[in-house]
Amino acid sequence: MKVILQRVLNASVTVDGVCVGSCKHGYCVLVGIAPTDTQQDMSFMAQKIVHLRVFADENGKMNKSILDINGSMLIISQFTLLADCQTGRRPSFTGAGNPQKAKELFDDFVHEVQSLSVPVQTGIFGADMIVHIENDGPATFILESSSYDKNKKNN
Repeated sequence: MKVILQRVLNASVTVDGVCVGSCKHGYCVLVGIAPTDTQQDMSFMAQKIVHLRVFADENGKMNKSILDINGSMLIISQFTLLADCQTGRRPSFTGAGNPQKAKELFDDFVHEVQSLSVPVQTGIFGADMIVHIENDGPATFILESSSYDKNKKNN
């Protein structure tokens, strides 16, 4: 699982000219699901993202989580995060998960985040979407579930 986590003042996603999801102060989360990803990856990443302290405290230090600021998330599936551009001039998408399994895991991830008391809206899985982001900072973080020991506490 690869995630691009963008701290935002607001973000929205439209499909066919209709806004299907938005958030105010919080995160725009772009999610790529790999063939090897599991429910454990979804659960781990939800916990990691919800408790990550990247919002400013009263001293201007990144010391608060999305829960601390009562923020919200816009979560969007983006299989192109798993593109391989190492060779040739056209990306290969063999590193992206099977769409049916990826949708199930994406939905699991969204439910995991919601279960942690974060308001969530999403784009439409597999749709051609226009994403509007007002990045705060800018502050953008790349997380990959394969990079973490998911059995270790406080990753």
